[in-house]
Amino acid sequence: VTTCVGHTGVVGVLRNGDGPAIMLRADMDALPVREATGLPYASNVTALQQGKSVPVMHACGHDMHVTWLIGAATLLAQTRNAWRGTLTALFQPAEETGTGAQAMIDDGLFKRFPRPGVILGQHVMVGSSGVVSTRWGVITSAGDSLQVRMFGRGAHGSMPQSSIDPVVMAAATVLRLQTIVSRELAPTDAAVLTVGSLQAGTKENVIPDEAVIKLNVRTFDEDIRRRVLAAIERIVNAEAAASRAPKKPEITALDRYALVKNDTEATKRIIDGFRSYFPADRVKDAQPTTASEDFGSFGTEWQVPSVFWFVGGTDPETYAKAKKSATIADLPTNHNPRFAPVIHPTLETGVEALVVASQIWLTA
Repeated sequence: VTTCVGHTGVVGVLRNGDGPAIMLRADMDALPVREATGLPYASNVTALQQGKSVPVMHACGHDMHVTWLIGAATLLAQTRNAWRGTLTALFQPAEETGTGAQAMIDDGLFKRFPRPGVILGQHVMVGSSGVVSTRWGVITSAGDSLQVRMFGRGAHGSMPQSSIDPVVMAAATVLRLQTIVSRELAPTDAAVLTVGSLQAGTKENVIPDEAVIKLNVRTFDEDIRRRVLAAIERIVNAEAAASRAPKKPEITALDRYALVKNDTEATKRIIDGFRSYFPADRVKDAQPTTASEDFGSFGTEWQVPSVFWFVGGTDPETYAKAKKSATIADLPTNHNPRFAPVIHPTLETGVEALVVASQIWLTA
């Protein structure tokens, strides 16, 4: 076991004679969210974010991911007579910022550890617990987060004529940005553009000098991605010019997630393995999700096939009722302060899925 790979990553290697090499990956970072699950083991931990103390919780299920991988590695270690080869268990930090995978790569991951023939990963999501789902091709979207700093001229709130108001400028920009998906893309061109933060000023009677917009884009196609990003730049600059801004806005990329594409042949092997192990009603076809992941960075950099799949974490009865009443959107989802996958059978299913998928290669 090697610690501090890519700052806080952990890599364990289990060698069991000659044979194929595979890698199993789990992300392990938390989010700056105050937990509201009401569970007896709810997080009461805080961390520093931009110099401020904030509550943190595993609002995306990464604690479940770590437990799955530890469980799968333990079972495989206990059953070495049933397989041959090399298993690498990778515990990745900083998935939520899109930097963790690359940090481990930059820290010599490929030189320090065995090259796998396939890389496998999974994620807990809203869905009936005990169900696994995947697809070949694109499974998670590309993600781009941007910061836009718009400049004006401050003034007293009672004398707006002396200002170039960046609040109005930013508000107009936010509204106009929403037309990119609805008016510039065809209905079949999937994209999401969300403004998650608009910050300006400190007092109600002071017009500030600047405003800051933070936004997020999700796309499934590189050409659509380029078009959306170009439209953002065009609109931001045009709104600033229309407001007579003293200088052009500053657009800064905050993070970037590449598309996660499942290898076709490897995915077919995974699906066949799942269908031979789980009952038929527990293996489903997945649709591409607008969530984003940096899991794909490992396969892309190493130039080896990778497969990613989902495991349902919602109580089956609760999920069935929500589906029947068309209220699935009301269930606590990833990043919600009330998100808490049910332990059983989510825990067993995730461990079993990793072991089954591993044995497809390690017993070949």
